[in-house]
Amino acid sequence: MKNALLDIPELARLEAGQGLVRIPDEQDVPFTARVRALVDTLEFRRLANISQLGLVSRIYPGAMHTRFEHALGVFHNALRYLRQLSKDERFRRIVDCHTAEVLLCAALLHDLGHWPYCHPIEDMGLADLPPHEEFAAEFLSPQRELAQVLKSEWGIEPGEVLEILAPRTDDPKLRLMRSILSGPIDIDKMDYLERDSLHCGVPYGRNFDKSRLIQSLVLNEAGDGLAINYKGKTAAELMVFARYVMFSEVYWHHAVRSATSMFARAFFDLRHRLNLRDLFQKTEADVIHEMRSLARGGDCEPLLEGIFGPRRQIYKRVAECTLHQYAQVYELLARKPFAHLVRCGARLATDLGKVLGKPLAATDILIDAPPGDREVEFQVDIFFPKEGRYRPLHEVSPVVRALAGTQFDDYVKRVRIFAHPRCSRELASIDHLADQVAASMKAV
Repeated sequence: MKNALLDIPELARLEAGQGLVRIPDEQDVPFTARVRALVDTLEFRRLANISQLGLVSRIYPGAMHTRFEHALGVFHNALRYLRQLSKDERFRRIVDCHTAEVLLCAALLHDLGHWPYCHPIEDMGLADLPPHEEFAAEFLSPQRELAQVLKSEWGIEPGEVLEILAPRTDDPKLRLMRSILSGPIDIDKMDYLERDSLHCGVPYGRNFDKSRLIQSLVLNEAGDGLAINYKGKTAAELMVFARYVMFSEVYWHHAVRSATSMFARAFFDLRHRLNLRDLFQKTEADVIHEMRSLARGGDCEPLLEGIFGPRRQIYKRVAECTLHQYAQVYELLARKPFAHLVRCGARLATDLGKVLGKPLAATDILIDAPPGDREVEFQVDIFFPKEGRYRPLHEVSPVVRALAGTQFDDYVKRVRIFAHPRCSRELASIDHLADQVAASMKAV
């Protein structure tokens, strides 16, 4: 039986060696006329002015890659996934060429709704901030160039792409498409772990066998999501570990979190003076300029100038608390509303200022704590063909059992107290600082 999916132009060109665009690390991405038409729209080009890791570049200088580059990498992964899955008769019965092409467009456009510093802002859990996936609808509205290109060049309605990016309905075929884009072994995670690791100059996110994992892809028992055959078990374990270490050493590195806390605190104070709907459609450089201008002469100026100004001045870590060390402080602050953390920081500045015998500004002390939403658990089934049986990966892997559940957040994401460099050394030397922090938090 002919495999019609392989006639999709981009899949047919996957190994052609021509008509492509090259991105790190030595990836050849098929670049047909209709892909170029999407990429050249104003809505997509803006991603070239939004960095993938935002404030991480203040600590890892090489992390200057953009969401534009990442989107091309995810699109490339989508092609590799489709080529592998097209060998599965069950997949071919469920997914026709049109559905596969909708997935390709969704892969290319999956970060369309991201605004500059999107994740730090979303993690604050503030009211009236739409999730970035829903914000994508703004760029796919009928009058936009992107929507017109989807219809004229791909024969795809913008609503079909939005059903994958921001689901409103549900059926097995849509669940399958969404699991490819956003699931335990999705094309997004597959790209960002490797790409972020590459640009940060660390090996952690590349220490798993990407090709082996893709070659092991199969459908789950219900046919509405991905699974892995038993030959991919080790590659899946290594991917779980890669994700754990990237969070530990990059995304939640203490200095990265310090810069993130500085930005978040400034945004919290300035947000009511910003036109967020307009701001979120601007470039990263424009957002930085607007926020620095608003902060000039106020309490937030040291925060933003310390990150974006001519002389970097990142706040210093003066205390760190986990479930296992200073657990009382951790429980008082972890997963609390951001406004509460701001109040706690201001109270702590007042109390510690008295201990030091000199006043501290409310913005001299910042509290960083795990946000309310936990990372998605790594739940995927392993297929054992000789037994004809699917078993959850965590049942057959002690590595996954140890690293992938709710404890992932509990071990990696810590409560940290940061202070302005001019007072950080004195604060860090206070005897029984954690006890002082706990007493101040209880008083809020």
